Amino acid sequence: MADLSSFPITKRWPASNPDVIQLYSLPTPNGVKVSIALEELGLPYEPHLVSFSTNDQKSPEFVSLNPNGRIPAIIDPNGPDGKPIGLFESGAILVYLAEKTGKLMPQDAAKRYGTLEWVFFQMAGVGPMFGQFGHFFKFAADKVANNSYPVERYRDEAKRLLGVLEERLKGRQWIMGDDYTIADIATFPWVRGVDVFYGGREILELESFPVVMAWLERALARPASQVGLNIPKRD
Repeated sequence: MADLSSFPITKRWPASNPDVIQLYSLPTPNGVKVSIALEELGLPYEPHLVSFSTNDQKSPEFVSLNPNGRIPAIIDPNGPDGKPIGLFESGAILVYLAEKTGKLMPQDAAKRYGTLEWVFFQMAGVGPMFGQFGHFFKFAADKVANNSYPVERYRDEAKRLLGVLEERLKGRQWIMGDDYTIADIATFPWVRGVDVFYGGREILELESFPVVMAWLERALARPASQVGLNIPKRD
C-alpha cells in the first residue's frame, strides 16, 4: 500500500485507497478536464470534493499541494520512478496523464507539439477570457451595471477565440483531426461552461459557430464525458 503521509492534503481528505490516483477537484470547466481524462484513460482514481462554498481551496492542506489555491490537483502514488508525485494546474496534469499512459497525445513529434499548442491556447486564452466574461456578465453584473466596457471587452475576446476554434475545426472531427486528444478535453468544458454556467449563449451568439457547436456535441456524447462532467459529485 502506497504511503501518502508526506502529503498534508491527505490529512483533510484521507485516501480510502492510497494505491490509486487521488483527485482533488470540483465539477467546474477546469476541474472536469482531469476527471474526463481519467475516465477516458481508464485509470483508477479516488475523487475528493473541494468545496468553494467553504473555501476548501484556500485551506492550508490544499495549498500544501497547490500553492496557488486552485482546483484541480492530483497525487499519483505511482509517479516517475514509482514514487508518489503531486501535481497542480489542469494543463500540466493532462500532459502528465497523457505521457504516463501513451494515450490522448499523438506519438508523432510534430503532432504532439501541435496538441500542446492547442492545450496552451486553452490555458492562456479560452479559460481566462471566458472566465472573465462570465465574471462580469453574470457574477459581477450589478457592479458594472453603469459601465458596459468590461462585458463588451470580454464578450468580444471570447467571440474572437470561438472564431479561431471554428476555423481550426473546419474539416476536422477533433482539434487534431481524427484523433481525440487532451486538446479537446482541455477546451470543450469551457465552451460548454460559457453557456451552462454563465448563460452566455445569446450574447456570445454561439449558434453562429456551428462547427464548434457540432464538435461540442460530439465531445459531450462520449461516455467518459458524461461521467467525468459530474465528478466529484457536489454536496
